[in-house]
Amino acid sequence: MTYRTLVTSASIIAFAIGGIGVAFNAFAQNGQTADKSEYTLIHAGEVLAVPGKAPKTKQTIIIHDGKIVGIEGGYIDDDEATIIDMSDKFVMPGMIDSHVHLRMEWNPNIRLDGVTRESGDVAYDAAVNARKTLMAGFTAVQDVGGPKEIFALRRAINAGKMPGPHIKASGPAVSVTGGHGDAHGYLEAITDMFKSKTICDGPNDCRRATRAAIKGGADVIKITATGGVLSNTNAGTAQQFFDDELEAIVDAASSMGRKVTAHAHGKDGIESALKAGVSSIEHGTYLDAGTAKLFVKHDATLVPTVIAGMTVVDWAENHDFLPPASAKKALEVGPQMQEMLTIAYENGVNIAFGTDTGVSPHGTNAQEFKYMIKAGMSEMEAITSATVIAAEHIGMGDQIGTLEKGKQADIIAVDGNPLDDIEELMDVDFVMKGGIVYKE
Repeated sequence: MTYRTLVTSASIIAFAIGGIGVAFNAFAQNGQTADKSEYTLIHAGEVLAVPGKAPKTKQTIIIHDGKIVGIEGGYIDDDEATIIDMSDKFVMPGMIDSHVHLRMEWNPNIRLDGVTRESGDVAYDAAVNARKTLMAGFTAVQDVGGPKEIFALRRAINAGKMPGPHIKASGPAVSVTGGHGDAHGYLEAITDMFKSKTICDGPNDCRRATRAAIKGGADVIKITATGGVLSNTNAGTAQQFFDDELEAIVDAASSMGRKVTAHAHGKDGIESALKAGVSSIEHGTYLDAGTAKLFVKHDATLVPTVIAGMTVVDWAENHDFLPPASAKKALEVGPQMQEMLTIAYENGVNIAFGTDTGVSPHGTNAQEFKYMIKAGMSEMEAITSATVIAAEHIGMGDQIGTLEKGKQADIIAVDGNPLDDIEELMDVDFVMKGGIVYKE
């Protein structure tokens, strides 16, 4: 059976059962368009179709209607198909970053930006950062803790109006009054203007805040279970929500079909959040072997973001733009994060790739791999974390994360084999998302 027969048969079956294919727009940033009726054949020198399994050599990836139809051995030729020759490349699924902030990038004027930039400025910056992320080989992200503009960007990318990764987003974080997700460091009148609808105190109010986040468009609920480094307040990094508030948030989110992810540094806040039923922890700085057991017991995921810790240490030691409270916390938290990841890995915690990019520069997301390898992970494990595991973590495991029949044609390629040298992923040569080429 030829690959065209396979495609036609699959289409008839889908029509017969009432299936609806995922449409994709012909937009491409560098002018390359795709007709939904066309076929694309990628001749790949080496393909890691399912991270965690061995790659194969000399394969043809068959793409139709923005999706993968199949992968066949050898190089198939067809005068009527678009053929992309990557016979000298290593091909794999697009990478996924489970923790980004597309709206901004930290800089010495970040606090001033908060009172000078308009909504349009935020939206344009987010669009630029989304494109940088896509061009770096990250075809999907989860934006946790962004403003309402992130939802507009998500809609625009989905509609094909601009290039960017698939976006899952939380919108503003649910936080306690004065907590890490609240506004700090301004005059009281200005701070009050920044107060989000998702700031809450007490179980009932936290249920309200969670529902408000979902009403606003949240795919996932992000909470600030502990203090954080870059909030301009001397409130430490320990637990900030009470246990009954955490339980109320998880219950409210679950009742409306959402999972909860918790920003958490302090051991007390991490463990309380896990016991309350959150599905994942962002950062996890002060976890220990006992905490790791709780992760395993509750089938929770860690998003480690070590690069963010290394970045803020550099700022505190070599630059002078962090306020004193943040600089102090940076020097305490940052050095712990590499050890944290080692402890988590050695104790069997499920780890999804995530960077907190926006703290570190957009487009450099793959630098996180270096810290994963340093923690003891193999190159294959690190790549699996940024594909298969991250796809499941952000709720898109049935659509992305592997190169298998029926999944989105989100494909990247590099010159060398990243299973031998992970730094290959820091210079991605080819990017396709949904069957459309954005970089080659």
